[in-house]
Formats: sequence, structure tokens, C-alpha cells
Amino acid sequence: MQDYRKLFVWQKAHRLALDVYADSAKYLAQRPAWGLRGQVHGAAIAVPSNLAEGSGRGSTSDFRRFCFYSLGSVNELEYDLLLAKDLRFLPVGLHDSRAEQIQEVRRMLSSFAQTLETST
Repeated sequence: MQDYRKLFVWQKAHRLALDVYADSAKYLAQRPAWGLRGQVHGAAIAVPSNLAEGSGRGSTSDFRRFCFYSLGSVNELEYDLLLAKDLRFLPVGLHDSRAEQIQEVRRMLSSFAQTLETST
């Protein structure tokens, strides 16, 4: 078991979750966006949460599986934020900034999952 907080990919995913929460407090606070806000929160939380849970599992293959769960959640978050932008709840510039963070986290997760595969 390793300390997930030392993983650079977890740190980036955590920062993304914090940023998404801050954004949603401002831009997804109005009543029509409440359902989407819950979706965005769930997906944003799931990315670093799955890394944290996977790091505590008993095997590298389990940890790798949880990396893939995080990848699924980062894809879900990407779509949720795209929808928020298209519904005009989220400004385009802010969406683009979060989309860059998402792509970085996705690349890091993919690379980390490959690293875990070779160490099995």
C-alpha cells in the first residue's frame, strides 16, 4: 500500500476536483443547473477517490483497475462540463481551462495504468 497523496496524478486530480467545486458554486448554483451540478460533483470526486481507494487495495492489478475507474470518471466529467458549456451554464473560457486539466489528468492516468501493468 502506498500513500496516494504522494502520487502526482492524484494531486492533479484533486486540484481538478477542487477547481470544479469552486466553479460549480458560482456557475451551477441556479435552480435549472442543480441536477447537472450533482453529476459534475460526483464525477469530479470519483477521479481522485478511485485512486485513493485503489492505492489501498492488496494488489497492483486491483490498483490498476481503480485507475481505469478514474479514467471513466474523468471522461464523464469531461462530458458533464461540455453539457454545462453548451447549456450556457459555464463560460467557454472556463470550460476550456477545465478541459485542459482533464486532458492532462487523463494522460497521466493512462500512463500510470501502463506503469502498473508492467510492474505486475
